[in-house]
Amino acid sequence: MPNNYIFLLSVFLCLGIFGCQTTTTDTPPSDTKQEADTLSIVPMDIIAVEEADEILKKATPIDYDTTQWTELIRLDENFILNLKYATEDNFVDRQLYDCPRCFLHPEAAKALLNVQRELAKMDYTLMLFDCYRPWSVQQALWEIMPNPSYVTPPKRGSMHNRGLAVDLTIAHLNGDTLEMGTPFDYFGPRGHHTYTHHTPTVQANRALLKSTMAKHGFASIRTEWWHYNYRGVRRKTADMRWECD
Repeated sequence: MPNNYIFLLSVFLCLGIFGCQTTTTDTPPSDTKQEADTLSIVPMDIIAVEEADEILKKATPIDYDTTQWTELIRLDENFILNLKYATEDNFVDRQLYDCPRCFLHPEAAKALLNVQRELAKMDYTLMLFDCYRPWSVQQALWEIMPNPSYVTPPKRGSMHNRGLAVDLTIAHLNGDTLEMGTPFDYFGPRGHHTYTHHTPTVQANRALLKSTMAKHGFASIRTEWWHYNYRGVRRKTADMRWECD
């Protein structure tokens, strides 16, 4: 058998079946194991790409108390995060969150997942503008906009501060939102549920959001089409601040 063939066959067996570990004579022993682990080769057909993605998701460490909070994106990766207070694109023109992460009380999170699953049957998803809001952020909002018509006074505490409120809309899977008549945090009559001069399309879209949310335990408020409170849970305000990468 030609020497070249023997060499190629040995490389194939090493890479495809047994996996190879590489060491060098000038590498200290403490580094050799790390390098060997890095260079171990697993044939790509053993673990599908989708399975690898799931492994990575499960391996992502949870850095919060799961008895008190649930991060929505861990329940369904199709939730679209458009958290306005993690940017300057909000009514106070100031970034209030260090990074965009969406948390709710576990019961509220499960209920919202049911909303998401129902809308998914129509090829829709939920776009989230705000979720749990730390009490200290509520205080900062109040200092910028001390108007109870727009911001709940910190001494009372918002349902957002309890992880029991969510600001959201319906979107297509490509991120295009359904027409709702006004943007998020529009403070005026056109943002109210009782406003009747929108187009039939806007009225139908708002009705779809409201009825689906209500079906799964969320109540609307009169002045904001985007805001919903989860009913049936009593909880004190919280000031949990999440970690950022």
